[in-house]
Amino acid sequence: MPRTPPGQRATILGGSADEIETAFYEALESGDIEQLMACWADEDEVVCVHPGGPRLVGALAIRAAFEAMFAQGTIRAVPERVRRIEMLGAAVHNVLERIDLLTEEGAEHAWVVATNVYFKGAQGWRLVAHHASPGRSEVAEVTVPAQLLH
Repeated sequence: MPRTPPGQRATILGGSADEIETAFYEALESGDIEQLMACWADEDEVVCVHPGGPRLVGALAIRAAFEAMFAQGTIRAVPERVRRIEMLGAAVHNVLERIDLLTEEGAEHAWVVATNVYFKGAQGWRLVAHHASPGRSEVAEVTVPAQLLH
């Protein structure tokens, strides 16, 4: 995932769904609540589900949850194997997030399967839903090749 150059974050937020996603994960890593919330749409029905957590509806609930997370430290979540579907002003990104953890035994990885949904509105692309579930390993994907119909 390309990094957002310092000083360009404000302009990125009018960019593509990919740019919003980059800004979102950078905000997680840096613990920047303002940057993180700038990625979200200004809609009452935005929704976020953290692994094992309740459905958070609305910007205030989402902000409070991320502020509580940041109070414990930042989150190094690296999106890998992004699958994208984009059409008619909507984009759905399904990502395998590698969460880097420092434990007593050293560096370890946890895995989260997340779906990020973006809508394009007057402010450009914005996040409207983030739903994350615990992954079992980096092999958290099963793909069956399509069959030829003729």
